[in-house]
Amino acid sequence: MKEKKTELRIFTIADWEKEERYLRKRHQEGWKFVNVSLPGLYHFVKCEPEDVVYQLDYNQEGLQHKDEYVQLFQDCGWEAIQDFGGYSYFRKPVAAMRNDEEIFCDDESRLEMMRQVFAGRYLPVLIILLLLIVPNLVEQAHSDSADAPILLVLFLILFVIYMGTLVSFGTRYWNLKKRTGR
Repeated sequence: MKEKKTELRIFTIADWEKEERYLRKRHQEGWKFVNVSLPGLYHFVKCEPEDVVYQLDYNQEGLQHKDEYVQLFQDCGWEAIQDFGGYSYFRKPVAAMRNDEEIFCDDESRLEMMRQVFAGRYLPVLIILLLLIVPNLVEQAHSDSADAPILLVLFLILFVIYMGTLVSFGTRYWNLKKRTGR
């Protein structure tokens, strides 16, 4: 029987909750998360099936003070796994948890994490969209060049991907903001 396996999964930056559920489900099936690497390769080792909660935290400042940051979570019983793509990965067996314990104690903390994700990841995406993709899209739409139709399709695809990502994140942020009453 295989002792290791690798799965290809793509999660956007705003899909951390889906990613947490995915890792928990794999652990319940007997596959313990080891690490993730580009381009979305999730590495697992065989283990006894167990209900383990996985949590991701986006905290660039925490990475500057890594030892204190990790110690804070370890003091609460969370195992630090790795840092990847700006996120820190933690896990804790459900049996060791009190009630519905999470890294984030409230929606306000989650909202702050989403603000950090927006500033660190989505703001550059928005700038690229506005300064590179949209102008090139408009230019190719009005160009008489033989390559214009191909470039127009390419920039349209990029536009749809970037807009879809921004709308997805914006919707999640807005819903969380409404839940906090802000």
